[in-house]
Amino acid sequence: MDLDLNKFRTLIPINALYDDRLLQLAENTRVEQLSRGELIFDIGDHDTDSVYLLSGEISETAENGQEAYISAGNEEALYALANFKPRQFRAEVISASATLARVNTQVLEKLLSWNQFSPERLSSATPGDRSPGPDAAKSEWMIRLLCSRTFLNLPAANIHAVFSRMEEIHASAGSIVVEMGEPGDYYYIIREGRCKVSQPVGSGEKILTELGSCDSFGEEALVSNTPRSARVTMLTDGRLVRLPKKDFAELLKRPLLNWVTAQAATDLIAAGAIRVDVRLESEFRNSGLPNATNIPLHQLREKAATMDIKKTYVLYCDSGQRSSAGAFLLSQVGFDAYVLKGGISGT
Repeated sequence: MDLDLNKFRTLIPINALYDDRLLQLAENTRVEQLSRGELIFDIGDHDTDSVYLLSGEISETAENGQEAYISAGNEEALYALANFKPRQFRAEVISASATLARVNTQVLEKLLSWNQFSPERLSSATPGDRSPGPDAAKSEWMIRLLCSRTFLNLPAANIHAVFSRMEEIHASAGSIVVEMGEPGDYYYIIREGRCKVSQPVGSGEKILTELGSCDSFGEEALVSNTPRSARVTMLTDGRLVRLPKKDFAELLKRPLLNWVTAQAATDLIAAGAIRVDVRLESEFRNSGLPNATNIPLHQLREKAATMDIKKTYVLYCDSGQRSSAGAFLLSQVGFDAYVLKGGISGT
């Protein structure tokens, strides 16, 4: 079912967004039609949505039995329904039908935060000003990046700092952006174009993966403080943004890495987490921990596509360097990943 943008833009606090941000939020919004008696949410639910009533009438019932009624078109319906989490009310449809918009609360909050200090906005722009920014294409890319898993997990202040410290560079097809064996100096995000990640094999190369717009690379060497483990070559002309190692460590690495002690790791495993050894297969055969799965670090980006994103993962290596790089990689694509502090020597 299509979303009525004219009605959507009147909702609070969505009405504070610029048009480009509003359209991005609309793309992340689910519209549903429910019938009389159908449940919207229940007391105690921990869902991640802000639910808005677009048409029809609903009832909200508290645990003590107190009821309230909300009809579309009234001022109350401009706000998300009973938005405290866990839910404090049971909400159900009492009209013949009702139309609801389910907005990802986390995306909305990030867009609102970014709306306040976006660097590409004119200094005179204010919330409610519907005029586009000076670079609509750049704005669209930045919003897409903002809604990526990496940036959704960052504090708003860090996001602002990341964008303000990024440097944009142009890269032509065939050029090598990162060379295997070199020290890590920058973290890269692709704004436009495509590139390949490869390793030399004999007189040829093994292509590990291909990357496109909003994909990132270069984190492994920065997280683990080791030389580059692969070559990154542009397949097309493109534009990249890069963040220096120092800024990467301060703004991205620290907030996104979850370190755990041996005991905490054991508790996570007992609760159903998967233990992953990111060392080479030969190392794993020699000294792998019990019930661990071996996914060498250089294969992790490729293997992530087949891993269960609903599971929790505890990564380890000898010292924590390689496993921290792996956990950072997984966290960027939405996994709940932890690093065993101190590696095997800490068990």
